[in-house]
Amino acid sequence: MPTTESQPAPSAESSVKDRYAAAAQVREAALCCPVDYDPGYLKLIPEEVIAKDYGCGDPSKYLQPGETVLDLGSGTGKICFIASQVVGASGKVIGVDMTEDMLEVANRNAPIVAEAVGYANVEFRKGRIQDLGLDLDRLDEVLRAEPVNDIASFLAANERAAQLRHTHPLIADESVDVVVSNCVINLVAAEDKVQLFDEIFRVIRVGGRAVISDIVSDEPVPEALQQDPELWSGCISGALTESDFLQAFAATGFHGIELVKRDAKPWQVVEGIEFFSVTVQAHKGADTGFQAPLDRHQAAIYRGPFQGVLDDGGQWLERGQRQAVSDQTFERLRQAPYSEHFYLLSPNPPIPEADASPFVADSGRVRSPEQTKTTSGVTTPPSDCCSPESGSCC
Repeated sequence: MPTTESQPAPSAESSVKDRYAAAAQVREAALCCPVDYDPGYLKLIPEEVIAKDYGCGDPSKYLQPGETVLDLGSGTGKICFIASQVVGASGKVIGVDMTEDMLEVANRNAPIVAEAVGYANVEFRKGRIQDLGLDLDRLDEVLRAEPVNDIASFLAANERAAQLRHTHPLIADESVDVVVSNCVINLVAAEDKVQLFDEIFRVIRVGGRAVISDIVSDEPVPEALQQDPELWSGCISGALTESDFLQAFAATGFHGIELVKRDAKPWQVVEGIEFFSVTVQAHKGADTGFQAPLDRHQAAIYRGPFQGVLDDGGQWLERGQRQAVSDQTFERLRQAPYSEHFYLLSPNPPIPEADASPFVADSGRVRSPEQTKTTSGVTTPPSDCCSPESGSCC
């Protein structure tokens, strides 16, 4: 329907909210891609939740027992209820959504799932995923007590919202191990996407990660399609290109960014643009700020199979070479997802941080074996690798 001055075009957010409110009542097949979820988890989830939940991937496959998980755009709760079973009774799952109809279905079914799995570790909160500081239920209480009816009360409401973000945040800083989402990043307005990625980074603990399933495009979505609210709420118009999606994680400060799943065929093709489902995993490391890199005589050997790789710190690491790395790079490479790709060498005894010299950034520098020996250098007898205890022989 064409818009007029008296009937402005709906915003992306209102279009999304209205469409998903309707989809909480009657299933809409156009809002989801085919996804293979573990049937063992699904059998404990009510059919209503499964039928009215929409997505394009399964980020729960990358969770671990005991983790605290935040699901953005949790809808009727399917991913939350699957994650509940993956993380177990020692873990915790929080779902955030802004659509009351979706939250009603999720909250109504949460006790049913808890009884089926034997524990209750899921809760749902009302909020906008690009503003994880603002608890909308708390703000609603404030506005009921102090209605907005003029400019002064409007400004006062904004101040109270700012206070709530600080005193009673919906999701606190560095409070979750993993942030997941399933086909909701593309639903956020273009001007809010940077804030969204910043919020994801804010709430993850150091050492944690984001696992995001979403729709991406093979080329930029033109302005005309971006202005179509039906296509936006249908996970089309707000899609980032595949490369821009990965770059958004890097620009926010994530490292170890992996494209862990990419569908071979497009979900939809609109005006020649192909839209694919992907899942990205990205890690949050410690912020070293402007700390100068230190040289503690450590080395990294890239295992292959490529001739070499460029690490997230900008250092080129060549296959099979005992390359000099800084202490910061050494610590990063010890962690997932890098650790399985490198052999890491440190001198024995280690060099204390107080005695370390500044690291000279030379990506091609090979570390001398004299600096990374693990022994005293004195001749020793052969190691006992052929002992009965080892079960093998050199």
